Amino acid sequence: MGLLNKIKTAIGLTSEENTEFKIIFSKSVEEYTKHSRFFYTVVFTEVPSYNNVIKKWDDEKKGEFVLFLTNVIKNNYLGYNKGVKKESDEFQMASQMIQNLFKSKLKFSEATIVSIYDSFKKNVPEKEYNKMYWWPLAGFYKQIENSFTPIDSPEAIIAILNDILLFKKDTNSYYYKDQIKLEEKIKTFLFENQGKEGAIKPVNFMGADGFQSAANALLDQQKQEDKKHWYSLVALAQKATGSKPTQKYLNEAKAIIEQLGADKFKKVTHEWFNQVINLKETVTTHSQVYNRTEYTYTTSEFLTSINSEAIKGFVWMSSWFYDNTTVQTISKLAERCFKKIPDKGPAAAGIGNACLYTLFASKGLDGIAQLSRLRLKIKQNNTLTLIEKYIDEAAIKLGISSIEIEDLAVDDFKLKSHQLTYVFEDYTAVLALTGIGKSTLKWFKPDGSEQKTVPQLVKDKFGTKLTKIKATQKQIDQTTAAQKERFDRMLRSNRTMSIEYLKEKYIQHGLLSFVINKMIFKFSNDKEEVLAIFLNSQWVTVTKEVIDIDKYYEVTLWHPAKSSTHEVKEWRQFLITNEIQQPFKQAYREIYLLTDAEVTTRTYSNRMASHILKQHQYVTLAKGRNWRARLIGAWDGGDQDTAELLMPEYNLRVEYWVNALNADDEFNATGIWNYVTTDQIRFINTQTNDLLELVDVPPVAFSEAMRDIDLFVGVASVGNDPTWSDSGGLPIYRDYWQSFSFGDLSEIAKNRKEILQGLIPRLKIAAVAKVEDRFVVVKGKIRTYKIHIGSTNILMEPNDQYLCIVPDRSKKDNNDSLFLPFEGDNGLSVIISKALLLANDDKITDSTITSQINR
Repeated sequence: MGLLNKIKTAIGLTSEENTEFKIIFSKSVEEYTKHSRFFYTVVFTEVPSYNNVIKKWDDEKKGEFVLFLTNVIKNNYLGYNKGVKKESDEFQMASQMIQNLFKSKLKFSEATIVSIYDSFKKNVPEKEYNKMYWWPLAGFYKQIENSFTPIDSPEAIIAILNDILLFKKDTNSYYYKDQIKLEEKIKTFLFENQGKEGAIKPVNFMGADGFQSAANALLDQQKQEDKKHWYSLVALAQKATGSKPTQKYLNEAKAIIEQLGADKFKKVTHEWFNQVINLKETVTTHSQVYNRTEYTYTTSEFLTSINSEAIKGFVWMSSWFYDNTTVQTISKLAERCFKKIPDKGPAAAGIGNACLYTLFASKGLDGIAQLSRLRLKIKQNNTLTLIEKYIDEAAIKLGISSIEIEDLAVDDFKLKSHQLTYVFEDYTAVLALTGIGKSTLKWFKPDGSEQKTVPQLVKDKFGTKLTKIKATQKQIDQTTAAQKERFDRMLRSNRTMSIEYLKEKYIQHGLLSFVINKMIFKFSNDKEEVLAIFLNSQWVTVTKEVIDIDKYYEVTLWHPAKSSTHEVKEWRQFLITNEIQQPFKQAYREIYLLTDAEVTTRTYSNRMASHILKQHQYVTLAKGRNWRARLIGAWDGGDQDTAELLMPEYNLRVEYWVNALNADDEFNATGIWNYVTTDQIRFINTQTNDLLELVDVPPVAFSEAMRDIDLFVGVASVGNDPTWSDSGGLPIYRDYWQSFSFGDLSEIAKNRKEILQGLIPRLKIAAVAKVEDRFVVVKGKIRTYKIHIGSTNILMEPNDQYLCIVPDRSKKDNNDSLFLPFEGDNGLSVIISKALLLANDDKITDSTITSQINR
């Protein structure tokens, strides 16, 4: 059949073949109708005509049939879109027949390929979003590969391939990755068609995003003799599919890296990783007209899926290396990739998961240390599960517990007496730990006197060394902050260790010894138990009696829930007297004891029920405390959730029930409720799945769970927001806001009150400020103010008029010089700042405040 006749067939003119095709196609539709009412996914084994007739045609006739099918598709397109049954069935059958035929290995003539391509171009529906990519071009290209080699391809075939490369691709399209992969295959075919002897086909990052240009530019800068290795690595990286690499994949990468050189590999890949770490999302505004009204919306893009796969591949390859720079870079990359993009989720979860694998798989314990740090940073439930799985697997390999491996993995940075000393000819630098997440880098001249700035000699001659020192300082600060959070959570576990373990892993550790030296421990032997803290290079009791810890064989981090009220008060006074600031609340930890109401309800607590919380803030807080919680929204099943905390040391699961607050359609653009209401708290035995009576819950487990939930309520409650009432809020719930803002104090607020009672007499405003019931009362020059100790909201006397002052979070906290026996209570700082401001209310210049005071 000639080319002209083929084109006639494609446009629907009659011929013997066209009549045959109509009959066999109609019969195929009829046969499949007997099997299924739906043609979404045609099962061709259920179509006898396809198997017994069409599949037995020679390749050229199959090509002619494809031409016929394109015409069927075009003629039925409108009916398919309108949902007309007959036309929809024929449209779907024809579409899937072409795809199925293209899955087999066909050999077409030049004329047939040209005819099919021309028919594709001519029959693209005008309104079809994907244009030419609406057709199965990947399968079509496969038949070109089957029919011609690159060297002997006719000009018409080469012209078709070049034409396909001109088609515009949409990075937001679901098929973008497949389109890019097809484009790369075509480019390879065309490159081989040129037949340049000794030429190497460049393999670049293919996705059009903010990473591509700079990454390819760096690739292009590599030495000519190295490029073939880089192109091989990029090609291999682009095959990085799945959740984990195979050993074959890693070995193949290792062989190429060895030819290239490890240092060259790390230098370039680290630069690529840092490009991703510093990459900003691209935000695009779209507009759409519907019913003569224009609607706008934005989409955020970070990386294209195809570049994400390639970067994932290079992250996997990095698991062969365990040097500090690689481990730190991979850890930072993980943190960036799990950072959430609004209304979308993690920026690049696939790369992030690859980072977690590489940290786990890299030799040594530095990777595990970073996993431990990331566990405190990342909020996604499935990611936290994966991190815990990797830590547990690493611990099993070493035959120790997951807590012990986290202890082993903490870098001591070679600290001596919590310091590092560096020599630069006659100058000296001393990096010293000063607090949790804080350190100083001081410079000393040849004569020993301190110099405030970095010496010029160091800048000129030791720039690289200085950069490394500053990086070490940042790592040390991050590590002390992470370990503080780990020890805080350790109070939940009631962990017991031997004295030898405490000394080896903590006291003799360059960094952990600093973290624990203000914590109170309980030491025990067969005869006695004693509480002690490390003070002035010795272990002392609350009465400052020096003890020898070697006479005890067990030690645990002290939890005040296990001590009498008198003993707890003694330790609190000890901290204040000796001005010891603990890195987290230990002596001043809120203690939650069972109430009479909870004894009556037996299996559940309503202590934290009937609160209105800002949902996003609540979920973020819950995940930060290792609870499993999810956002709920205006969809099926999105009206309630149960936040869960696993406490494996006690075989417990704690549940906190929340419900959607569906009032005034209070949900965001993605349908997520703005507010939730709280309900019961329950404790379940994880071994039997039985609901426990509250009297049977261990006191420490009960107190810690309730403390977490009190934190969620205290911070996320709308009553804690000074602007909620004035900005509209939910009118029908104003009474709740009023009662929370100025009502009874929670355990956290009661603790805060105790601190304020000892602190205010030491402030410069002591003469005009006092603690009275639930308030700090401040007598200003103009009015008297009552600052609620729980919510930090303010009432003004004499008529209890509400005063709205929103703290400026951008300003540095001016209360750093005040001694507090623990770190981390932002509410306490806000109360002190407001009290200091209002004591001199005649000097306030902010009109948003003065207009309220003078009203």
